[in-house]
Amino acid sequence: MNKNYRLNHPNEKEEGTTTINKSLSTQNFNICSSPSSGDFSRRMAVGYLFNPRLSHADDSVKPPLIKIKRRINDPYRTFCTLGYCLLFVAFILFLPSCNRKIAEKPLSHHGLLDKVQEQTFNYFWEGGEPISGGARERIHMDDVYPNHPKDIITSGGTGFGIMATLVGIERGFITREQGYERLLKLTNWLATSDRFHGAWPHWWMPDGKVTPFSKYDIGGDLVETAFLVQGLLTARQYFKKGNAKEKELAQKMDELWRGVDWKWYTRGENVLYWHWSPEYEWKMNFPVHGYNECLIMYVLAASSPTHGVDAAVYEEGFMMDGKVVSNDKHYRLPEVLYHYGNADRMVGPLFWAHYSYLGLNPQGLKDQYGDFWKLNQNHALIQYRYCVDNPNECEGYSDSCWGLTSSYSIKGYAGHNPDNDLCVISPTAALSSFPYTPEESNRFLHFLYDDHPELIGEYGPYDAFSLENDWFTPRYLAIDQLPIPVMIENYRTGLLWDLFMSAPEIQQGLDKLGFEYLKAKSY
Repeated sequence: MNKNYRLNHPNEKEEGTTTINKSLSTQNFNICSSPSSGDFSRRMAVGYLFNPRLSHADDSVKPPLIKIKRRINDPYRTFCTLGYCLLFVAFILFLPSCNRKIAEKPLSHHGLLDKVQEQTFNYFWEGGEPISGGARERIHMDDVYPNHPKDIITSGGTGFGIMATLVGIERGFITREQGYERLLKLTNWLATSDRFHGAWPHWWMPDGKVTPFSKYDIGGDLVETAFLVQGLLTARQYFKKGNAKEKELAQKMDELWRGVDWKWYTRGENVLYWHWSPEYEWKMNFPVHGYNECLIMYVLAASSPTHGVDAAVYEEGFMMDGKVVSNDKHYRLPEVLYHYGNADRMVGPLFWAHYSYLGLNPQGLKDQYGDFWKLNQNHALIQYRYCVDNPNECEGYSDSCWGLTSSYSIKGYAGHNPDNDLCVISPTAALSSFPYTPEESNRFLHFLYDDHPELIGEYGPYDAFSLENDWFTPRYLAIDQLPIPVMIENYRTGLLWDLFMSAPEIQQGLDKLGFEYLKAKSY
């Protein structure tokens, strides 16, 4: 090999002869930096070892097998040759792991957020029920549905999915036209599906007919309706200044919102009732008192331009004339409001800090009863500190593995919280808390994606897992999966908060109830 060639060759240096070790080292670097396939890389490696120009540049060009035979009679050379062969074998074995390391290069912070948002958004986009365009109640990757049909559609989860669709458009997961078409299909279906004094049921079948959530729950579900309307109003604000067909879609969404008869569900009292059905009427008998996940229902009821309720319904019904105000502290953090009016419990499942606040911005949200940002942030931090403290000594609980909420559990379904700790972690708890606990939630995100990829599936993190019991379920629930892309987007840009809070009726309703709140930018 002449000197000029060596200087011009990217794998060679000017001084001395390239040894096998140096060739292997150089080749490692180049193969690991190359997009070439593993098979091509292996062929290149063979060429490097047996090409005398590269392995022994000071030798004449001879067939490599001759060189090996010539050295067999020399013990020292035999030893060296065997060493080189072992290096070669090790190098060949190293190539697949080298290529894997390229493929598994850690994502940036924003890249990982994009990934989990897209995966969880796809629960609605790819996993949605095809006839309605709505969200399936559950998706089981094992395709086993022991108690309910696969195609049950959930109203609350569909509202979350509507909001996730806007995230999908803004993040480039789908086009605006694709999002419009999907939401048009869904809106048209909602207009013809079963309603009960304007309220939708918890569950439908694809033909739009109600299917029972429980024996007597086979009619209107005002809480789930509120979650659905929150999504519709957010999407209305998104499309209302678009092109002609988008404005028409926004108008259809507006008509659906105006059709909910919130007053009917008071029964003439200063409280909202959760359920009513034609067959069983008020048999469920569930007046909704706070504090829990239902604040959005009272805000929407006060904001309705057609069937609005008085402020007394919120004050006496949800806030129980101030009886829910708490002076308790847990882990040195104020509780702010008793969770479900129970002074004996710590804090409830973390979805209470999520569902009402996918659109309703808790930042700066205050009334005579409390500061709702502090309420939600402390709720998340109390749970975080509880898991770090780990009084039940659950295996795996740490500053990177935390979050208790209602989800699938080791035996069926459970409302996990510090007072009902089954050593089960539900990923939506920490991931949907990103706005409140960005550092703590980010550690949990990396715990999942860096250390436990077995807990990640097609639609993001599986619903629940327990390191204590060496258990996880390859299953998903709409109401757990779909808050994740929405709340992460609120953490990143505040998109859904700005859209929902820009609705003039919502501002009027909050004014009626005596709230302070951040003014949203106009859409």
